[in-house]
Amino acid sequence: MSTITIRNLDDSVKQVLRERAAARGVSMEQEVRDALSESVAAAPSAQSQTWRLAASPDEILALGQKSEKSPRALVDAGQKTVPAMTLSDKRILLIIGGGIAAYKALDLIRRLRERGAAVRVVMTAGAQEFITTLSAGALSADHVFTELFDRNDEHDVGHIRLSREADLLVVAPATADLMAKAANGHANDLASTVLLATDKPVLMAPAMNPRMWAHPATRRNRATLGRDGVAFVGPAKGEMAESNEAGEGRMAEPLEIVAAIEALLDAGPKPLSGRRIIVTSGPTHEPIDPVRYIANRSSGKQGHAIAAALARLGADVHLVSGPVNIADPAGVKTIHVERAQEMRDAVEQLLPADAAVFVAAVADWRTENSAGEKIKKVAGESPPTLRMVENPDILAGVGHHGQRPGLVIGFAAETQGLLRNAEAKLVKKGADLIVANDVSHESGIGPSGVMGGDRNRVRIVSKAGVEEWPEMTKDEVAARLAALIAERLKTTVV
Repeated sequence: MSTITIRNLDDSVKQVLRERAAARGVSMEQEVRDALSESVAAAPSAQSQTWRLAASPDEILALGQKSEKSPRALVDAGQKTVPAMTLSDKRILLIIGGGIAAYKALDLIRRLRERGAAVRVVMTAGAQEFITTLSAGALSADHVFTELFDRNDEHDVGHIRLSREADLLVVAPATADLMAKAANGHANDLASTVLLATDKPVLMAPAMNPRMWAHPATRRNRATLGRDGVAFVGPAKGEMAESNEAGEGRMAEPLEIVAAIEALLDAGPKPLSGRRIIVTSGPTHEPIDPVRYIANRSSGKQGHAIAAALARLGADVHLVSGPVNIADPAGVKTIHVERAQEMRDAVEQLLPADAAVFVAAVADWRTENSAGEKIKKVAGESPPTLRMVENPDILAGVGHHGQRPGLVIGFAAETQGLLRNAEAKLVKKGADLIVANDVSHESGIGPSGVMGGDRNRVRIVSKAGVEEWPEMTKDEVAARLAALIAERLKTTVV
């Protein structure tokens, strides 16, 4: 792979690159490589001259030979997953409020742009106390707007233009002050004026102290904004920036906001509207003692992607998730469990449903009795014997349940005898479909196989036969499976 030299970079841009590299724990060179790969792989279509998706040639001058590989191939070779261009040609006006969560808005800009969106930023005076316009401008590759009475920006009534040119206005963080202004029609700064002047949809991501969020005034404002058609994502529960403060008020994570934006801008049909669907995902942890447990390599990526895809088609999705290290999908009601018995109980409590998709890699066995204290090694003694008992079979239990959903789908993760085992599972478990995938290291999918990776290759096994799907990302598998579920439910009597 050839090398490049970047010349004539402004010192302020260099500083931003240094800060981004330090935050990610990579070298400045690697940060530049990743930024260039993302920008080129995005291959954005033409935009209006005022909404920029990429840096201009004057900002980046690359000297050197061209690589024979395509940008997409270069990204794949580095095992970097490039998000799908779900927001291509979309224009987002991001209003950043004055709260500690403003730092998350910088990551939100990056996430939006890597999905093809053009992002313009309005920052309140409070926001500028937490992050700089330089950082927001560098990430958005556009001018950052801060003043209502700016001679340059207002020569053509800029606040009206800002409010009308975007496809969607996003307020993140939406502080109590910004929500109050928007709910009561105040327009004493650029952010509130833009919100009052817009005729486009608005999405708010509230962020504030739990007591501020619970205050009757904030609840009234939230209700007023909801009646006015404003959409909301979050807030979440958790620890606050203030010492010893916890509760509901944390701003939604950037990827959750992105998912909410994608859903709002998705003009596609909602064939699963009114359908209730249960999805299980992730592994289970079966305790041996308070420290050790029996588990597997499931990451939950495929199950969570399926839940999100079903929600995008309008379904009322209830996700029962084992312990995973990924965010809950937006627009999905998530129940967190650890053990197989807890997962079974949660699923049964969610019945009846129109469909159930069992993606979770549930442990087949658990210890008969988990120790109350950590099991210690004793010199000269043999390792302790673990007596194992079988865990409940959640798929079979629902497949033969009195409140069986009209469509039951199971997953079969196998290292050998893939189709033979999947076909046997279809009959034994009472399922309508089995999604079979080869999880062995010899599957040829990614450096570590399917489990934990971002790609998958599945076979759909039914009484009618086997349909083989090509290798694709787990998000693509999820979208295709969601479409299949929507099609099957058209003819299913629940």
